[in-house]
Amino acid sequence: MYEKTFPNKRFKHTLEFLKKHISNSETILDLGVENPFSEIMKQHGFCVENTKGEDLDVDTSTILNSNASVVTAFEIFEHLLSPFTVLKSIKTDKLVASVPLKLWFSSAYRSKTDMLDRHYHEFEDWQFDWLLEKAGWKIIDRKKWTNPTKKIGIRPILRWFTPRYYIVYAEKISK
Repeated sequence: MYEKTFPNKRFKHTLEFLKKHISNSETILDLGVENPFSEIMKQHGFCVENTKGEDLDVDTSTILNSNASVVTAFEIFEHLLSPFTVLKSIKTDKLVASVPLKLWFSSAYRSKTDMLDRHYHEFEDWQFDWLLEKAGWKIIDRKKWTNPTKKIGIRPILRWFTPRYYIVYAEKISK
């Protein structure tokens, strides 16, 4: 996944946001297989378990059976056909989730070699907010940031000014 590049800026912003809202005493279920960022969370004192690579669109058993107090989902929901189902299945009261934002000057990401490395959804911030609210979550805090590159061209220039990532801290709305 990160053979040639490592998203240091994204990881830095994500970790700062996570630390702002979640204490090290809380346990985390991180949606998605173990990855470099789940290792970074562990290095910073968080107790993290990951889902095992199951297709979360059809199998939410790990989420339903988890005793974690927080769910994190970093760049996961854009890969799912039905993120609403996953969001509804979360038992915890706290969620920290990020998505890459839809870029009006770039088409949706699709790997030609890895069927799982494709974006079914590319959200605008209001769409992700609406999805969370419909699934029973109240957004407490949010942040966006850009992802500039050192390449030359119109798209690379636009990436200096157009937010690419969106992260939220949300709490389940009690009924």
